Amino acid sequence: MATVLKGAMVGTYVASLRDAATPTPVFRDCVHNLGVLLAAEVQRLLPTTATTVRTPLEDTTCDVLDGSVVIVPILRAGLGLLPAFLSVFPNATVGFVGLRRNESTLQADEYYYNVPPITASTTVIVIDPMLATGGSLTAALARLTARHQPRSIVAACVIAAPEGIAAVQGAYPDVPVVVASVDRGLNDNGYIVPGLGDAGDRLFGTL
Repeated sequence: MATVLKGAMVGTYVASLRDAATPTPVFRDCVHNLGVLLAAEVQRLLPTTATTVRTPLEDTTCDVLDGSVVIVPILRAGLGLLPAFLSVFPNATVGFVGLRRNESTLQADEYYYNVPPITASTTVIVIDPMLATGGSLTAALARLTARHQPRSIVAACVIAAPEGIAAVQGAYPDVPVVVASVDRGLNDNGYIVPGLGDAGDRLFGTL
């Protein structure tokens, strides 16, 4: 099962995202704020190594990030989460996977792929606000794992359907999924209900 964020502000931001009357600037801010909370949860899953630091009083040992981080937003809606994740992982590099949902098959068609070097010490964080059928996320994971051998991969989404979580974890059981909310399910068109509508349209005002 996915890790689901808890807390008063998580619910408050999700409520604003769900509200059809929320204007685009407020919607963006809520996605950003939830992104920071998601990134804070994701960082708990990343590997660490011990290092010695000299304080003004004495030496002490601190656990710090071990290896590099590549953040991969799924275009286009994943761009809404990117600034938040970069604020938590400022030294990360960024790759992009462009996937377009085929409305007939509900599967993801790739139209763009550009990812920086990934090594055996790299943790990849894939971000996308919506996890509906799981088609886009599993397609992104398939492409990443076919071309690279990262240390680990973590996925982070704002709203997820149980069907999408099951699809991702069925195909990639070693990939943790962190979400802000798990909704009831999918409607006949493959959209999350109650959901929040099309995250990309609401983020970029293309309604």
